[in-house]
Amino acid sequence: MKKKVIITIASIVGVLVIGIGAYIAYLYNYVEKTAGKMYEPVEEETKTEAKQKEEALGNKKPISILLMGVDEREGDVGRSDTLIVMTLNPTTGKMQMVSIPRDTRAEIVGKGTTNKINAAYAYGGVKMTLDTVEEFAGIDMDYYIQVNMEALSDLVDAVGGITVENDLDWIDEGYYKKGYHYKKGTLQLDGAKALGFVRMRHLDPEGDFGRNERQRKVITAIINQAASIKTVSHFDNILNALGSNVKTNITFDEMMKIQKNYRNVRNNIEQYEVKGSDATINGSYYLVVSDEEKAKVNKMLKENLGE
Repeated sequence: MKKKVIITIASIVGVLVIGIGAYIAYLYNYVEKTAGKMYEPVEEETKTEAKQKEEALGNKKPISILLMGVDEREGDVGRSDTLIVMTLNPTTGKMQMVSIPRDTRAEIVGKGTTNKINAAYAYGGVKMTLDTVEEFAGIDMDYYIQVNMEALSDLVDAVGGITVENDLDWIDEGYYKKGYHYKKGTLQLDGAKALGFVRMRHLDPEGDFGRNERQRKVITAIINQAASIKTVSHFDNILNALGSNVKTNITFDEMMKIQKNYRNVRNNIEQYEVKGSDATINGSYYLVVSDEEKAKVNKMLKENLGE
């Protein structure tokens, strides 16, 4: 079976937190209900921690969000096949998205082993994934947002389709759109075609790196398309898609603060992919990231967080 590719929940940040804008008033009760359905804290927050987060959002302090795409098949705990560390800085007006390839060799915090970073979710769910990414990236994560595979197709269709620029020419022989021709240039994609666009890997000379670049293109396209929507009926579909496929520790009140104070960052998106060297260790493929690259990534993230 070909490996499914997960689009990250950056889409929810764009659609629900950043993109809704003035139309939120029409959907306030529906959004509150959907946010409650999605809410899943990692662990019990102290009153002090909750207050600090509230003050940070109210004062427009930079925040970090771990975006996780998880493929959870029936009878399988799943793995986080897409990991993007996102930082939002409303003062500089910049959104930063740093992709960590799924095969990156990393210490799995709490497990006491070194493995592919996407194994952290299989071992210990969201908590172990957060701890592992924090150790790897060298920063604390304020929030997480997790999405499963089904959300991508539903979200793309809910926003009325998206437009992307395609750098390769290939025919998809996969499950979702067998035989669909992805021509080089500007493409109009519905949900099913978007799945095929982000899941292709073996026909790309860049492998996972090329696939991750297409994921970020789709994320950006969803955010931009959602921000241009001017009908309440579209949001009805968007919220239905989100409520069934998303988990996050962002509360409804926090979403409203982010929507109000951080929405300008969608106009300036900086993207980066963690780089490394290929290695086969004990028969398994890994992306080995040097200390110098980790230090570079850490510096980038801390700069956008104002640290």
